[in-house]
Amino acid sequence: MTARLQALVPRWTTLLPGVAVVLLVLTWGRDLPGAVVALVTLVLAGAVLAAVHHAEVVAHRVGEPFGSLVLAVAVTIIEVALIVTLMADGGDKSATLARDTVFAAVMITCNGVLGLSLLVASLRHGTAIFNAEGAGAALATVATLATLSLVLPTFTTSRPGPEFSGVQLTFAAFSSLILYGLFVTTQTVRHRDYFLPVTRQGEVITADDHADAPSARTALVSLGLLGLALVGVVGLAKGVSPTIESGVVAAGLHHAVVGVVIALLVLLPETIAALRSARRDRVQTSLNLALGSSMASIGLTIPAVALASVWLPGPLVLGLGATHMVLLALTVVVGSLTVVPGRATPLQAGVHLVVFAAYLELAVNP
Repeated sequence: MTARLQALVPRWTTLLPGVAVVLLVLTWGRDLPGAVVALVTLVLAGAVLAAVHHAEVVAHRVGEPFGSLVLAVAVTIIEVALIVTLMADGGDKSATLARDTVFAAVMITCNGVLGLSLLVASLRHGTAIFNAEGAGAALATVATLATLSLVLPTFTTSRPGPEFSGVQLTFAAFSSLILYGLFVTTQTVRHRDYFLPVTRQGEVITADDHADAPSARTALVSLGLLGLALVGVVGLAKGVSPTIESGVVAAGLHHAVVGVVIALLVLLPETIAALRSARRDRVQTSLNLALGSSMASIGLTIPAVALASVWLPGPLVLGLGATHMVLLALTVVVGSLTVVPGRATPLQAGVHLVVFAAYLELAVNP
C-alpha cells in the first residue's frame, strides 16, 4: 500500500472513538441482548486502547506531568458526570454510590495500578526508581482528601448515620477543591521537577528523547479524540452494567462487586498507560497517573455531589464502614513506606497487590 493510500485510510485509533460514541447513543437506556453486549464489550476494549494512544500523543506534546494530568482529569470529569446522573435516577438506592465509587477508585489506583507498575518496573529493570518528593506529596494529599471526605462522616454527630450536615458537606467540598488546586499548582508550576521521571543516577528526565514531539494540530486532534474515547468508555461501561449485575446476582456475589467491576473498566485507560510507562522505566509517570487519578476522583467527585445534593431528594452517605477504614489506613501506611526511599522492589509491589486483593476478596465476601 502506498504512503498516499495509507494516509487516506483512517487509523483504527481515529475511527473507534467515534464508533464508541455512536454505539453509546444507540444503546443508551436499552436492555441489550447477549450479542449486542458482546459487540459493546469489543468496542469498549478498542476505545480503551484508543484512549491510551491519544493520551500518549497529548502527553508527548505537552510533556510530563501535564500529560498524566490530562488523562486523569478527563476520565474523572466524565466519571463524575456519570455518578451524578445515576444518583439523579436512583433515589435512595444510590445513596452510597459516590462513596463506593470514590473508595473503589482509591483502592484500585493506590494499590492495584501502583502495585502493578512497581512490579513491572522492578522485574524489568531491577528496581523501580521514582521521585520521592513528588510521590510523597501526592500520597499525602490523597490521604488527607480521603480522610476528610470518607472517614470523618462516620464519626460526626450532626446527623444520624454516616452523613455530613449541610455545613460539613460544604466544608468538605471546598477543602477538596482547595487541596486539589494546590496540588495541581505544585505539580505543574512551582515544583514541576518533583513529578518528572528520574534516571537511575537521580537525574530528572525533562524530555522524551526517543521520538520527535507531535505537532500542535496532531495533539489537538488527539485531545478531541481522547475525549470522545473516554465518553465511550464510561458510557459503554454503564451500558453493560445491567449484564454485569445479572451475572453477579446469578453467581451469588455481593452487590458491591458491580461497582468494583465498573470502576475497573473506567480506570482501564490509566492502568494501561501506567504500565506502559513502567515498562519504559518512567515510574514517576506511572505514579502520577495512579495517585493523580485517585486524587482527582475525590477532589472533583465530592464537590460535584455536594452541589448535586441541593436538588437530589435522597440521602448522601459518604462515611466508610469499619472494614474499609482499616483497608484505607493500611493503604496509607504501606504507601508512605513505599514512597519514602524513592525506589521499590518486587516486595513493595507485592504488598500493595495483596492489599488490593484483600479489597477485592472483601467485596466478594464482606
